[in-house]
Amino acid sequence: MFADEIARLRKLGVQGLLFQLLNFLNVVASGLMMWKALCLVTNSESPIVVVLSGSMEPAFYRGDILFLTNPADTPYVVGDITVYKVPGQGIPIVHRVHATHESNNGTQLLLTKGDANPDNDIPLYEGPEWLEAKQVVGKVRGFLPYVGYVTIAMNDYPQLKYALLGGVGLFLLVSKEAS
Repeated sequence: MFADEIARLRKLGVQGLLFQLLNFLNVVASGLMMWKALCLVTNSESPIVVVLSGSMEPAFYRGDILFLTNPADTPYVVGDITVYKVPGQGIPIVHRVHATHESNNGTQLLLTKGDANPDNDIPLYEGPEWLEAKQVVGKVRGFLPYVGYVTIAMNDYPQLKYALLGGVGLFLLVSKEAS
């Protein structure tokens, strides 16, 4: 079977392989454009995130995919579930707004806490006692349970990620063009 595919690739020639490569790059570029359009529509730098820990159980479990929006000029209220990033930390955190406060210059400040955590997130903020609203990536608007385990598995086992990407690339390269 593998020998048949090699023979088929040789039969395609350089021009056919370049055509298949351009098709693959077209698929990748289309995906990136859709992602950027989704970012613009939701006003969020990351409109889809995966829950990586159990700190929000029972509301969300590890592996749930969350859909976010970040409406401009809409203040956060106690009870909103937000995703925020602390400067210097790469991984966003999904926690509920526990309290709000307005600073002296009129910006909204938030205190967050995971539903399953005994204490608030002040230690996670690395210095300040309040989270600035500009650090919020978005507010949770919906979720898909457990679908994000694929992402978690690919992060935990990089070989799986490379195998899947290689398999998809090989499939696109050797698949016949639909006529």
